[in-house]
Amino acid sequence: MTHLQTNTTPPALRTWLWLVAAMIFAMVVVGGATRLTESGLSITEWKPITGVIPPLSAADWAEAFEKYKHIPQYAKMFPDMTLGSFQTIFLWEWSHRLLGRMIGMVFALPLIWFWLRGQIATPLKWRLAGLLALGALQGFVGWWMVKSGLTDRVEVSQYRLAIHLLLATLTFVLIVRLATVLKPRRSEAALPGQARLRFTATLILILSLVQIGMGALVAGLRAGLTYNTWPLMDGHFVPPTEDLTRETPLWRNLFENITTVQFDHRMGAYILLALSLWHAWDAARLRPNSHTSRRAVSNAGLVALQAGIGIMTLLLVVPIWAGILHQAFAMIVISMVAVHQARMAEA
Repeated sequence: MTHLQTNTTPPALRTWLWLVAAMIFAMVVVGGATRLTESGLSITEWKPITGVIPPLSAADWAEAFEKYKHIPQYAKMFPDMTLGSFQTIFLWEWSHRLLGRMIGMVFALPLIWFWLRGQIATPLKWRLAGLLALGALQGFVGWWMVKSGLTDRVEVSQYRLAIHLLLATLTFVLIVRLATVLKPRRSEAALPGQARLRFTATLILILSLVQIGMGALVAGLRAGLTYNTWPLMDGHFVPPTEDLTRETPLWRNLFENITTVQFDHRMGAYILLALSLWHAWDAARLRPNSHTSRRAVSNAGLVALQAGIGIMTLLLVVPIWAGILHQAFAMIVISMVAVHQARMAEA
């Protein structure tokens, strides 16, 4: 039994956490669809309470459409948009925001119930309260991101998009890890190399988060619509220095140079795959036929499959279905990596 558990910790608490994790997974996928369909700026106001109700009459729809016509995205990208097309993108964004509100309720109400019944250990209380605060912060960050595209741009800031996705992913990972460690299990005996396995599992989790953040930069800059060949970029495995450093100061290339951002995402994938394969080999050598080795090998396979999905998405020039699949599978990968890291941290 971990220090987060007590004899009164109900199994329903873990089920609740997995439900919230599943809803966050769904929200990230819907968020990806919202981004790929250019729907994120269709709702130009933030109404946390009344915004739960979409336009219901022809007059309401006409008013919402008129507000959208006043932002640069409409004038520069979709000046011929019809009301029907606007309704489609509006409902994508509305669904995304509605799901966020639902996650807040599904997390907060059971938390209050378990808390008042004394079924949560004190250390666990503060972790759960922190997760609730992260969820509330995510709502503010989401609107902060949308605001960046309402005046001088035709899309949201790639910086704010990356922060928005990373915060959602971090919350997801923390919930998955918590649900994992709350399940009692029989510890495996420590073996030589245990500390190395634990360190490598943690490094893989951190690199997975970084890779998702770089993917958000690729999406925000629409960098996936360029260099649609693999393994070379415009005939080079490593693009020329002048292409990678065209922005000044140099640090801006990491976030604003399409060439550098896509190159970094590719290199991040190679590094993550290589580390995952090495970790799987190391775990299988130290603990053959164990839960540890099976998890490590499975995760390496998932990372390899995700790399393949990414290559396919790039070669097809990011069709919506492939972009959504790539983002959804990234969340599957990081959830399994988080479970493995949590178990390794316990050992």
